[in-house]
Order: sequence, then C-alpha cells, then structure tokens
Amino acid sequence: MEVDSDYSKMNITSPEQSGSSVPMDSEDSSSTQAKGKEDELSDSMQKLNVEESSSGLAGTSSTNFKKKPVIILVVGMAGSGKTTFMNRLVYHTQASNLHGYVMNLDPAVMTLPFGANIDIRDTVRYKEVMKQYNLGPNGGILTSLNLFATKFDEVISVIERRADQLDYVLVDTPGQIEIFTWSASGAIITEAFASTFPTVITYVVDTPRSTSPVTFMSNMLYACSILYKTRLPLVLAFNKIDVAQHQFALEWMEDFEAFQAAVSSDHSYMASLSQSLSLALDEFYKNLRSVGVSAVSGAGMDAFFKAIGASAEEYMETYKADLDKRKAEKQRLEEDRRRENMDKLRKDMEKTKGETVVLNTGLKNKEDKSKSMMDEEEEEEDDDYERYTEDEDVIDEDEDEKVGRFSF
Repeated sequence: MEVDSDYSKMNITSPEQSGSSVPMDSEDSSSTQAKGKEDELSDSMQKLNVEESSSGLAGTSSTNFKKKPVIILVVGMAGSGKTTFMNRLVYHTQASNLHGYVMNLDPAVMTLPFGANIDIRDTVRYKEVMKQYNLGPNGGILTSLNLFATKFDEVISVIERRADQLDYVLVDTPGQIEIFTWSASGAIITEAFASTFPTVITYVVDTPRSTSPVTFMSNMLYACSILYKTRLPLVLAFNKIDVAQHQFALEWMEDFEAFQAAVSSDHSYMASLSQSLSLALDEFYKNLRSVGVSAVSGAGMDAFFKAIGASAEEYMETYKADLDKRKAEKQRLEEDRRRENMDKLRKDMEKTKGETVVLNTGLKNKEDKSKSMMDEEEEEEDDDYERYTEDEDVIDEDEDEKVGRFSF
C-alpha cells in the first residue's frame, strides 16, 4: 500500500510535502494549516459516510418481493395421498384456466402421474448418491435434497422470471415427512420461498386412518409443530373423503367434550396422553383452516383454493410484516456497526492528523527481543572470557614465583 496514493484519495497532503514547505517559526500559518487539515478531514469523512449510506441503500433495494405466484408446499405422512392430491391440483388448475408451475422434490419416486416443470431427479440421481456415499433409502433422500438445496437460488430465479405469468407454484415433497420438515435443506427451501413469494403449507391428512382419536391427535400434533416451526399459514386438507367423511374431525376440533367422549373408551397410556393434549390444542384449532378433499373424485377443490387465497392474505398481513420487521432490525444493527466503525476511523484520523502511522505487526518486537538476547549472550561470553583471563594471570604469577625460588 502506497502512502502517497492513500493521501491523494482522501485529499490529505502527506507529512513530507507539508512539512518541507511550512516554516517552523510562523504560528499563524501553522494554525491555518491545522484548520485546513481539520476541514479536509471532515470533508473526507462526510464523503465516506455518503458512500457507505448509498451502498447500504443499494443493498436493500435489490430485494424485491413478488405478490404472485402463491407457493403451495404439500406435506403429509407417508400414504396420505400427497402425490395423488398433487395430480388433482394440477388437473384443477388446468381446468380452471389457472397458470400453475409444478415442482417435484421427491428424488426416490419412480413415476409421476403429472408433468413436473422442475424435477429434482433431473439434477440428482438418487441411486448414484446411495452408492457413492454408502447410504440407505432415507439417507439417500436426505443427501439428494441437500445437494439440490445448494443450487436452489437458481430455482428461485427461474420462478421470478415467470412470476407475472403464474398464479400458483405446486411443490410436492418427499414421502418421508421428517426429511423435509426437520432437515436443514427443507428449512432452506421453505425460507427461500417464503422470503420471495407468498407461501402456504398444506398438510394432507389420511381421513380414514384418523377416525381413531389417537391417530387424529398425532396428526394434529405434527401439524402444530410444522406451523410453529415454519411460521407460515397452514391449511389442513382431509384427504380421501370419498372413503370416509371428515365431519367427525371438524366436530372434534370444535367441541372439546366430543373428543373427550370419543377417547374415553380407550384406557391405554396413549389415550390418557391424548386427553391431556386435546385441551392444549384447543386454542390451536381456532386459528386453523381445514377443508375436506378427495384426490380421486376432485371433491372440495374449490373450497381448498378459497382457503389458499385466505391464507395468502394472512401471509401478507402477518408473516410479511414480521419478515419486514426482521429485515429492518438487521439493517439497523448493520447501520449501528457501520457508524461505530466510522466513528473509530474518525477518531484515529483526528488523532494522527494525517501523519504517517507505523503499523505494529509484531515483527519489530521479535527482532528487538532477538537482538537483546544476542547482546546478553555476548555480554555473558565477555564476562566468562574476562574471568578466564584473570584466572590465567593468577596462575602465571604463581608459576613465576616458583621459578624465582628455584632459579640457578
């Protein structure tokens, strides 16, 4: 780093140039020069502040939020009918003249009943991942999803380019629900969607299996955990209503005593736990949208998309506001940190007054210590040599006396 170039960029004259031209005995000229330096320092600091603030504004304006399309993340237990429900959603959007974009995030599925615009299988080969990393089925799915999440910014850019032409983006997740909801890659994908588009979680429930109060309670607990983990609007889709109607589930969610009466016939440990949890989840049911659908017959699709529209409005009112609040807090902390750094720089510049500052890298101290140690060693050697010469002189004097005694 050249000192002269740095001084020229900051509009500060170097000490060599200023010192040679100013006489030492003129107090007036030195005071005016000091004032000129202070003015130059203040001007340079103002320029630095303007540059920093403009860069910060440029960073905040680069992020644009899109009000459309609405992202629908379909999750659910294995066997609940997520893929069949996705097929029905794709068919309904096409029949209703809605522009949808389909994405598949299940790398282990063999065939899909619908055409996917973005398919994870085109990017990551599930079986090759299992062979290369010596993984089982679940580990292969999780690793494939992690590899796909590293390039998910490209997926977001593709959707952003077509955002004005799309109404919905339908996302099918892996069959193992825990791989997507509780993994780092699932959180990255969900947050990437939620920070750019209105995002709604759809939890698919197997209605015939939920006729058991214990199974119903386990589904509700899982839905509650997903809601509070993602902090996104959630819609309960009771699938397979062509086999079993979902009115019993709605009654259990609205009437606490009805669920207590249904679970009282079971005297197992899980039944007693379900009775205790039902009271805690009573408040959770009040702010939850639930619809009954059939992936086979297509019943309830209109009610489902109405619930999606209401959830998208809720997203704009609650989650978007919370997201903006977190962004504003992050920006405030960044501004405080930048201001502290600028204050520290200003103090250092005012303290040095444009003079050359020698950076202490620690090498000079090491050299001084090494030199002092060498000097000490030399002094010790000199002392030893002097002691040795004195001892030799004493021995020579004794020998001279002996020679004098026995002289002939």
